[in-house]
Amino acid sequence: MAVLVVNAGSSSLKVAVFDEGLREVLAGRVTEIGGAARVEIGPLQGARVVPDHAAALALCFEGMEEAGIAVASLRAAAHRVVHGGAGLVAPCRVTEGVVAAVEACVPLAPLHNPANLTGIRAVAALVPDLPQYASFDTAFHGSVPEVAARYAIPAEAEALGLRRYGFHGISYASVVRKVQEMASGSVPERMLVFHLGNGASACGIVQGRSVATTMGYSPLDGLTMGTRAGAIDGNAVLRLAEVHGIDGAARILNRESGLLGLGGASDMRALQRAGTEAARFAVAHFCYWAVRHGGSLAAAMGGVDAVCFTGGIGENDARVRAEILRGLGFLGVGFDEAANMAGAGVLHPAGADVAVWIVAAEEERQIAMEAMQVMASERMGKA
Repeated sequence: MAVLVVNAGSSSLKVAVFDEGLREVLAGRVTEIGGAARVEIGPLQGARVVPDHAAALALCFEGMEEAGIAVASLRAAAHRVVHGGAGLVAPCRVTEGVVAAVEACVPLAPLHNPANLTGIRAVAALVPDLPQYASFDTAFHGSVPEVAARYAIPAEAEALGLRRYGFHGISYASVVRKVQEMASGSVPERMLVFHLGNGASACGIVQGRSVATTMGYSPLDGLTMGTRAGAIDGNAVLRLAEVHGIDGAARILNRESGLLGLGGASDMRALQRAGTEAARFAVAHFCYWAVRHGGSLAAAMGGVDAVCFTGGIGENDARVRAEILRGLGFLGVGFDEAANMAGAGVLHPAGADVAVWIVAAEEERQIAMEAMQVMASERMGKA
């Protein structure tokens, strides 16, 4: 029972195929769709002219066939959808109603949902009889209490969809699953999880459920990120819009801020190598706000029993992890310096009150697993 996982971006298409044991048997991507694209799918490697996502998916199928994975063997396609709004809070089969609901969320995620819909439509065009499923980055945060989700704004403003949704939910669900496996079926009561990459967020998780997170109405809020400003006063946003216009303000806050705006590079590795004062400040800013938001999430949970790091920076940058962990020392967090430098999975010393783990991101496997679970429930419903 092979499941194809599709992650469609505005100009890219990433795919992975998982067998019934959730073993990844193929992964690939097509980037720079719309012209001279880069193709990396099994035996298919190199530059191709790829006009649209349907053509990109056709190449993915061609690469699968050449790698010995028949398209006819697929039981389902499973998609990452960034924004499910307030209604789509669990993985589900893609129906006309679900597509309409995802379309209704386009104003909430104008850079992401249209691309996700493009992936769904590309699959439907090429293999119309293949069942499709969707997992939503916002869904994991459907358990956040109203007092944490609502902004203090009038009802007519909230009716525009203005509330805290939170993102990176598929990643957080994957972390909970993997920690449960590591801990022989149980999870710590209160987990503080940092998803640190070009996009960065943190989440407070109690008994496996999200109770607070740093991203809000959009992925712009919260931590300092690669090119996003993170938390910023609303009046500062209005001032930027007054001077630069709405589109200009959006460009500055989403594409020209964060590590790039402070240090001249959006890549943490480049900043670490640069060694300039601006680069050092950018890294310090990133760590400071991770600690500060982490303290807020700890307050929302009433304490911390475990700290987890995932994402490209979280998994690979020992200096950033060390700085954040030192900043969280007031919560009783301690760590083994040598284990951290080595990138070991377990960073806490024996007998520590607070566990500290590095958890590798497995978003594609999580999406495949969630699709399989929905499929299993469908079969049970028909039995």
